[in-house]
Amino acid sequence: MSAAEVIRTALKQAELDFAEPQPEQFFVKLPGTHKLFTNCWLVVGQHGLLVEAFVCRQPDENHQEFYAFLLRRNAKSFAVSFALDKAGDVYLVGRLPLSSVTPEDVDRILGSVLQYADETFDLLLEIGFASSIRREWEWRQKRGESTANLQAFARFAAPDA
Repeated sequence: MSAAEVIRTALKQAELDFAEPQPEQFFVKLPGTHKLFTNCWLVVGQHGLLVEAFVCRQPDENHQEFYAFLLRRNAKSFAVSFALDKAGDVYLVGRLPLSSVTPEDVDRILGSVLQYADETFDLLLEIGFASSIRREWEWRQKRGESTANLQAFARFAAPDA
């Protein structure tokens, strides 16, 4: 069975939302808890599998603390690590040999992507976007709008929390 067939089968068995816009290129939507979902590409190449998932845009502030956190987190990662694109946006990226493309490894890799993106998301936003979150909280409060999707940040965004 080819790597693409293994991936396709593993994604169907896991009942994940995915598309195959081109042969051997899979766009997978991984549902999260902190991050609503994480979009992940699995691209089969001639010798290996590229895994790439968007995590968040470049930080507005606290760049040194933000990037130091990502580097420390990379030391504990399996199969994928945090990386930046030319714009400074944060991705999870991994490259694996085609011999590692088994149903179990596809599951482990996607599990790693989801875990790393989801468990770090709130902290990355707190470190890199705290001022923006506070402004958004204040704006919504003044307009009487819901802050429900900002509740994870209430401890530092809400003055009376």
